Amino acid sequence: MNARDAIAGLILAGGLSRRMGGGDKALRLLGGQRILDRVVARIRPQVGALLLNANGAPARFGVDLPIVPDAAPDHPGPLAGLLAGMDHVARHEPQAGWVLSVPADCPFLPLDLVERLQEGLTTKDAAFAASGGRDHPVVGLFPVARRDELRRLLIDDGERRAGMWTRHLEAARVEWPDTPCDPFFNVNTPDEFAAAEAMLALHPSA
Repeated sequence: MNARDAIAGLILAGGLSRRMGGGDKALRLLGGQRILDRVVARIRPQVGALLLNANGAPARFGVDLPIVPDAAPDHPGPLAGLLAGMDHVARHEPQAGWVLSVPADCPFLPLDLVERLQEGLTTKDAAFAASGGRDHPVVGLFPVARRDELRRLLIDDGERRAGMWTRHLEAARVEWPDTPCDPFFNVNTPDEFAAAEAMLALHPSA
């Protein structure tokens, strides 16, 4: 089995995009390409299987990926998408022991994301990304075997903060430089979208 088959990628697109004014921000064009397509192109070569967590009509995304909706009600955030993805992987991708989760609104994700996060697994069984001194707990490599702990945290305890999940796991923190371009820059608002366009113009290979 190829080493990357042990990892299933999960793109989290289940949010409501309120700060962008609604709609699917991942479907906006950045440099002539949808943000979602940029994310897929960067993550697909790094994993065995790839899933999309999204709610509502799946056809609007136009991607050849399994689409997994949240199982938890009321859009409780990215942890709900992670839990749905981990449950799907446990059922349909038994060869995958880890899920790599990334947001759908991060167009500059690093091409060495899995490789670097795996280095953090030498002493831990989970790892998450950081850049420029800032944690990105939604970007991480998480063991499928611990999904019931996530279920208890999210459903029983009502905890929605991704940082509490990485803290619970005592996950390794793996740092990337944020210059010349932060690889975990995410597009949540119109101003951030404009900043991403400017960043791409200055760094076309970002």
